[in-house]
Amino acid sequence: MTRAFLFVLDSFGIGGAPDAGKFGDEGSDTYGHIVESCARGQGDRPGPLKLPHMDSLGLAHAAALAAGRPAPAGNPPSGFYGAASEVSSGKDTPSGHWEIAGVPVTFDWGYFPDTVPTFPPELTNAAISECELPGILGNCHASGTEIIERLGVEHVASGKPIFYTSADSVIQIAAHETAFGLERLYAVCEAVRKIAEPYNIGRVIARPFTGESASDFRRTANRRDYAVPPPEPTILDRQLAAGRRVLGIGKIGDIFAHRGVSEVRKAPDNMAMFDAALGAMDDAGDGDLVFANFVDFDSMFGHRRDVPGYAAALEDFDRRLPEAFAKLKAGDLLILTADHGNDPTWRGSDHTRERVPVMGTGPGLASVSIGIRTTFADIGETVAEHLGLEPGPHGDSFRKQLGGNA
Repeated sequence: MTRAFLFVLDSFGIGGAPDAGKFGDEGSDTYGHIVESCARGQGDRPGPLKLPHMDSLGLAHAAALAAGRPAPAGNPPSGFYGAASEVSSGKDTPSGHWEIAGVPVTFDWGYFPDTVPTFPPELTNAAISECELPGILGNCHASGTEIIERLGVEHVASGKPIFYTSADSVIQIAAHETAFGLERLYAVCEAVRKIAEPYNIGRVIARPFTGESASDFRRTANRRDYAVPPPEPTILDRQLAAGRRVLGIGKIGDIFAHRGVSEVRKAPDNMAMFDAALGAMDDAGDGDLVFANFVDFDSMFGHRRDVPGYAAALEDFDRRLPEAFAKLKAGDLLILTADHGNDPTWRGSDHTRERVPVMGTGPGLASVSIGIRTTFADIGETVAEHLGLEPGPHGDSFRKQLGGNA
């Protein structure tokens, strides 16, 4: 049996990106700064960051590679490990995932200026008219939780949805699930997706929330991303073309505009997502790919600059890894990686340009350094070779370095 499992720890960068300065992120290091903060006992942390299972795969060694440091002392990794640099033009979620799936984003996304208002009047006027809205609130760069707390009461009273953006190529629209209506929010986002096409915006995101007041407004798990499709076939498309299945866990379907995904399984948080991923591992047949995104690292902790929360989420994830290891059969390949950084010690609340870890294991696979990969696309091409797919035009597989039944 030959199966592949690709787990993306959303935003878990390890620093060292050679072009970080271009993005104003030189010195950012999500993993390294969390380790340092925990070692200093900052916040509510009970002590040092403990990730024994990712460390056993080679996480600390991958971080040393990314930063150009000597390898750490101690036992050698039991898995394969390395780091990868992003070549895509942005540091956003679609760019990172598409590149992981073998298609780097070589064009520039459209962005909105950090001004008030941020959206061009032609866009907002069209949205108000086509969606029959009484107007919009926000129209600025903002943190999603902050703007809901600030404008949620006015939104419920007025019926005006909250429009906001960030440093990413995105339009986010927040609305109360019952006062505004979940299906109505989705319909507005679908309309705005079409209106935004001339601006080359990567995603329109529905951000539903519930609650009665600013103190208890909470975003729900009914988020939905309306993304443009990748410009070329990804490994997901190649899988389906070969008659294989892709089981997408979390927001994978949304990120790829539901192209190349056989089945979508969603869940409200990382631990429920891990349960869904384990279930998909049980259900995966010969030649299948399970592609999972664990978004809480990014949305709950990175953007909110919550170091203790990010650290605890990493430890929770790490504790579950033996459950995934136990499901690996002969011929299986498991890769853990990330799509960008989101250093919780960094200024602002946006993603950070970083290298990402590439580490994993599988029965009979070598414990070896795969070095620094020059593009995330090497990950996708490795999965493609493992599953017997024809190589794509971007990236180079490191599958043969792992030995076993390549």
